[in-house]
Amino acid sequence: MLTTTLAAGAAAAQNAKDQYGFFNALNQGGVISWTVAVILTLFLFFSFYIMFTKLFEQQKIINQGKRVRATFWNSNSLREGSAKLEKNSAYKQIVDDGLAAQDQHSRLTDPVEAHDWLHGSLARSEATINSQLGGGLAFLATVGATAPFIGLFGTVLGIYRALIAISAAGQASIDKVAGPVGEALIMTALGLVVAVPAVLAYNWLQRRNKSISEDLAAFSNDVLGYLASDGGVRPVVAARKGAPAKPAATTTAGQAGGAQTRA
Repeated sequence: MLTTTLAAGAAAAQNAKDQYGFFNALNQGGVISWTVAVILTLFLFFSFYIMFTKLFEQQKIINQGKRVRATFWNSNSLREGSAKLEKNSAYKQIVDDGLAAQDQHSRLTDPVEAHDWLHGSLARSEATINSQLGGGLAFLATVGATAPFIGLFGTVLGIYRALIAISAAGQASIDKVAGPVGEALIMTALGLVVAVPAVLAYNWLQRRNKSISEDLAAFSNDVLGYLASDGGVRPVVAARKGAPAKPAATTTAGQAGGAQTRA
């Protein structure tokens, strides 16, 4: 008797699972429910694709920045340091653009301050790199903002179908409304599942981009100082093995000030 009861209960549970499962709920919703589910699934796929590709790109630039801080300013000149950098390095692009701007300034026919010309060229180089870093983030922001509403659209249709089923049956029985209401809840859940990772990824990637942008701006300022002083101004080279940090090259102004002090 007990075995028969358990078997009947298991069969009923399996039947309910088949009747009110995920795919069955989508089938009840028809083309619209499947369309909403496919759109949200594509949103989720591309969101994760953008997140991982941008993380790889960001980490690559972060590693480049570490190598630049460790070795670049030990070079005798910017051209020598640029030759040591990776071919597609963001830092190499800034150095090469600065050197190109320095060469172009001598060929200008209108009087333009060298500092302004170099600063403008380096700023454009930074803007180009930052624009590339920000590629794809607009899609994440769009997904995070629209996915809940797309899911809500499916929810509204599910509730509407539940009301139609109640009206047709003349009473609000569970078997009439369980399918449409389940479909509505599934659409809501799908919208949230897609939107939440997109928003988190967008905020995280934006924060990392801001940190990278600050490092690039600092490096660009160092390059500008080097070019404007004809190599007299360099950033402080990191100390090695506990040795005190020291400038890579002293400036002419600093040497003159020291001479006046000794005098």
